[in-house]
Amino acid sequence: MGPVLSGVLQLLALTVALGLAYRPLGDHLAGVYASPRHLRAEKWIYRAIGARPETEMRWPAYLRALLGFSLVSVLFLYALQRAQGVLPGSLGFAPIPPGQAFNTAASFVSNTNWQSYAGEQAMGPLLQTGGLAVQNFLSAAVGMAVAVALVRGFARSRTGELGNFWADLVRGTVRVLLPLSVVGALVLVACGVIQNFAGVHEVGQFTGGFQQWSGGAVASQEAIKELGTNGGGYYNANSAHPFENPGPLSNLFEVFLILLVPTALTRTFGRMVGSVRQGYALLAAMAAIWLGFTALMTWAEFHHGGPAFDVAGGAMEGKETRFGIAGSTLFDAASTLTSTGAVNSALSSYTGLGGGIALLGIQLGEIAPGGVGSGLYGMLIMAVVAVFLAGLMVGRTPEYLGKKIGTREIKLAACYLLVTPALVLGFTAVALALPTPDHSLANPGPHGFTEILYAYSSGANNNGSAFAGLDANTPWFNTTLGLVMLLGRFVPMVFVLALAGSLAGQRPVPESAGTLRTHQPLFAGVLIATVLIVSGLTYFPALALGPLAEGLAS
Repeated sequence: MGPVLSGVLQLLALTVALGLAYRPLGDHLAGVYASPRHLRAEKWIYRAIGARPETEMRWPAYLRALLGFSLVSVLFLYALQRAQGVLPGSLGFAPIPPGQAFNTAASFVSNTNWQSYAGEQAMGPLLQTGGLAVQNFLSAAVGMAVAVALVRGFARSRTGELGNFWADLVRGTVRVLLPLSVVGALVLVACGVIQNFAGVHEVGQFTGGFQQWSGGAVASQEAIKELGTNGGGYYNANSAHPFENPGPLSNLFEVFLILLVPTALTRTFGRMVGSVRQGYALLAAMAAIWLGFTALMTWAEFHHGGPAFDVAGGAMEGKETRFGIAGSTLFDAASTLTSTGAVNSALSSYTGLGGGIALLGIQLGEIAPGGVGSGLYGMLIMAVVAVFLAGLMVGRTPEYLGKKIGTREIKLAACYLLVTPALVLGFTAVALALPTPDHSLANPGPHGFTEILYAYSSGANNNGSAFAGLDANTPWFNTTLGLVMLLGRFVPMVFVLALAGSLAGQRPVPESAGTLRTHQPLFAGVLIATVLIVSGLTYFPALALGPLAEGLAS
């Protein structure tokens, strides 16, 4: 079987699997967040934290609960890392240094999972499972809660109430992420992913000498790592490590986990607003962008010229032979178009254009289909802007799902869209202007520029993947990337929840002959164009200095 045919078959199998799961999971998610009943386990949790799940919250209260919970999570994870040396299950590893501990705490609480450390050389099972894996669940549940709050803003009228943050957080964890992760972990174990609490042991090598390997509860962490679009690997090699991703079958299943919940949330959106066709329109726009980026990345890696590439059948540098080019680009396109950041190959070794496509996928805001929750609310923000632009073109007051898009709404949407470019371009410019990061770069010229641009793009958009060659474990990068991750995660949420509150307080506007049909292919096309123009062109000058310059020169 040829590599191209293999890639096509993998893509078809993935599409069928997602199609089969789309309706039942989307309907289940809608039922989870609409149900008035609480499970017994959930009631125990509410009593333990002192929450009143029946109390409806307006957007400021919802935001305060979210930010307070996230602050406590950062402090707890930071303290756990600093105390590792005296805790059981540390395998003798020392405490994480303060700067790196802050960076890691900010990373996992913000659903970024940027790693400036090698997990198997720095962290024991207690910190990996009790600290990092727990945040994988909670940060994903926070993203889902914000998305559901925005959907309620569209679905409700003449009220500012958006639900209860604590109920949304607990339900998303207990009824969605936990059961799916259990099933995912069992499948991964069947595929060969390890699951144990073994310590470090030495293994003899064929060439003589010994190498240290460590076991761990990898399958359970791998499941929520992909399912929650987190991306933090148990090992430094992430999903390229055979203990995390043994072969083609596990590779395809992990891609399925990455795309599963973000895709199904479009169905949830349609159910909650009372029109599943609206969800299909968002899904169509997401799918078109994802398929286009996957095809372009695969083409760039297969058709790069040169004798070495001709012999290998494409750009095989930095890729695992057990996955090949098609399996690598399929995984990494899904990872960079969501907020996952897991990688099964070295993005820095991709061709200039291939790496640039991965970078652009992050810079679009990771909305195709995006992170768990963040992809849906990011695409809905884009839909608001698309409706506004369409209304300007025909001279009509823009409306979306029966809600008028006025001055307040478009200002909030614009602020949301400006946050991440300001963080990415601002911090990249400062990093390049200062002499401090110079020793972190292993490559000069356009590739070195791309390494820094990619790092801040990944942090601000809560992706977490990186271009190899950048030493990010320095005071400068640990501090600035930590700040960028927190600001890139929580500042946009302020505008999302404020927009949700504004929409929920409106009276519904009845449809008329001039109402834009936002469930039809025409609007999906306008939405795709808005995403590419508004987000893509923002970064074009920076991309021209990095991956485009490198790609055209090769």
